[in-house]
Amino acid sequence: MSASNDEKPARSENRRRGGRTRARRFVPDESVPSPCISVCQIDDARGYCIGCFRDVDEIRDWIIMSAAEKTEVLARIAERRSGQDPKG
Repeated sequence: MSASNDEKPARSENRRRGGRTRARRFVPDESVPSPCISVCQIDDARGYCIGCFRDVDEIRDWIIMSAAEKTEVLARIAERRSGQDPKG
């Protein structure tokens, strides 16, 4: 019986290591630089940061976005800065 008890921790440890290995495989796309300028404050009226002009979802998801998605966000930022954004 002790043999099966000894196997359980080993299997659990292998699963835990496998999870860490999978997590290490994610490599964020850094080809498009972040628009963050370290002025991080959300404007409640407009719903986006007064520094980088991203909304909370865009800020949160930036690290996992593809280069194409980041480019789309940068286009929206340009619209916001020029005053063409419908939010104001």
